[in-house]
Amino acid sequence: MRALTTTSYAILGLLAIRPWTTYELAKQMEVSLRNFWPRAERKLYDEPKKLVEHGLATMVRDAVGNRPRSVYEITDQGRQALRDWLDEPGALPALEFEALIKAFFAEHGTKDQLLANLEHIRDGCEGRVSNDARWAEHYLAGGGQFPERQGVVSLVGTLQAEINHTILAWAKWALPTVEAWPDDLRTAPLAQEALERVQRRGADIAAEQRSSTATPRRGETHPAPHGRPAPPRSAAGRHDGRGEPGTPPG
Repeated sequence: MRALTTTSYAILGLLAIRPWTTYELAKQMEVSLRNFWPRAERKLYDEPKKLVEHGLATMVRDAVGNRPRSVYEITDQGRQALRDWLDEPGALPALEFEALIKAFFAEHGTKDQLLANLEHIRDGCEGRVSNDARWAEHYLAGGGQFPERQGVVSLVGTLQAEINHTILAWAKWALPTVEAWPDDLRTAPLAQEALERVQRRGADIAAEQRSSTATPRRGETHPAPHGRPAPPRSAAGRHDGRGEPGTPPG
């Protein structure tokens, strides 16, 4: 039996919302999850079959007019499997950003190339930030395809909006910074003030962690002797209401 992957559980999560056809699942993955779990559409069509193999979903064939289709629905076993998966800590993010790779190797090109790349990042993120504002306005006005999901959708969508805003702010800082650089990027100065801000943030976090050792975090016990914290207790997703890609259906 084929092993389940994170993508399998993403599909299972969509099925926990409502039954979908294979095509609908692929489209929901594209518009709802691609900003933080991008997957090629052609690789998604086999995932529902895998869930059926594991007894986590069922498949019923019907037709719309003369067009046959396969509709998948989650089983009780599938809902339990999803709950068990949600109980496990997930991997932290890994950024995939082609324009940033070009900036990383910019000294092998020209200053104008780097500036054009930064302008492309700025313009693209301005569009995304505008889309985020329309999405927020839609939800604030009571929109959303699934009202019972408005809490988690707004939680995740807010992080995505903050990421877009942060990249935009970085691009707006980087453009005048690079403008002031010499044409030979190999002689560009260190971004000292920016690095000092990064250093101070890390120091602030370390200070907060030291001051909070007496207050255990969720899932932790009080610190063990000798100042070493005790280990945490073990513990046994086109229309999503947003109008723009990138937020789980809600």
